[in-house]
Amino acid sequence: MALLYRAYYGVHDFLFGLLAKLDGLAPLLIRLYLAPVMIAAGLYKFRHLDATAQWLGSGLGLPEPELLAQLLTYTELLGGFLLLFGLAVRWVSIPLMVAMLVAAITVHWDNGWFAIAPSDPATSTAKPLADLGLPAARASLENSQAVGDRLDRAADILNEHGNYGWLTEKGDIAVVNNGIEFAATYFIMLLSLMFSGGGRWFSVDYYLDRQARARIATSNEARAAAKRMAEAPVSVPKAVSAESPAAEAPLKPPLTEQVKPSSPPPLEQQKVGAPDSQVPIK
Repeated sequence: MALLYRAYYGVHDFLFGLLAKLDGLAPLLIRLYLAPVMIAAGLYKFRHLDATAQWLGSGLGLPEPELLAQLLTYTELLGGFLLLFGLAVRWVSIPLMVAMLVAAITVHWDNGWFAIAPSDPATSTAKPLADLGLPAARASLENSQAVGDRLDRAADILNEHGNYGWLTEKGDIAVVNNGIEFAATYFIMLLSLMFSGGGRWFSVDYYLDRQARARIATSNEARAAAKRMAEAPVSVPKAVSAESPAAEAPLKPPLTEQVKPSSPPPLEQQKVGAPDSQVPIK
């Protein structure tokens, strides 16, 4: 079993170690997906600012609709451009998530999950949950059956009285359910960007972060070096130190033998000739 683990993690670490060099690709794709959505929504609200404020006030019953309209418009518009270039991605993700959360609760919540109503219960993503007995999923399947019946009736009418082929040339007719699906999806993607950031290699944040952290590291190293120099003890040579024992001892004269000149003996001790010889008196 240990050999199997080593083989698995050997392949795992080698393969995903190579892919780690491209870990900025996923945040890039999320940003490129979300940026046009946010920019388009912000541009629409910017061009219809008064209508947006009226919808927020009278349609949704929110307070201060003019202020909310401006905040929502510029959050989506500027936030979309920041996501596009990868600048302040973590920060801008927060107000965009708040906007998606408010939209999901106030606009889409009562319509359920699906943005486009499924018309076939057999292929609906609610079917596994309905099989588990979830009441909301069963209601969704019933709604899908009703949607399918209405679409079939519409197709019969258009085949009889209209040019059905021309009408469906660009796509099949669908029923917009306007549920929370898109708002929840955008919220999850923005949440991922808040944790991962804009990613390396493909965002402005990556290069600004590298430069800023390099300057901080250089500044910290300089401060640490200056602190070490300030705290280092100053060494005083012993010959100059006032506390040196050599400074306390008095200077001694050199050990040289001083030779004094000898004085002559007194006259009575001077002898001339033999000790017993005396000079006769004549």
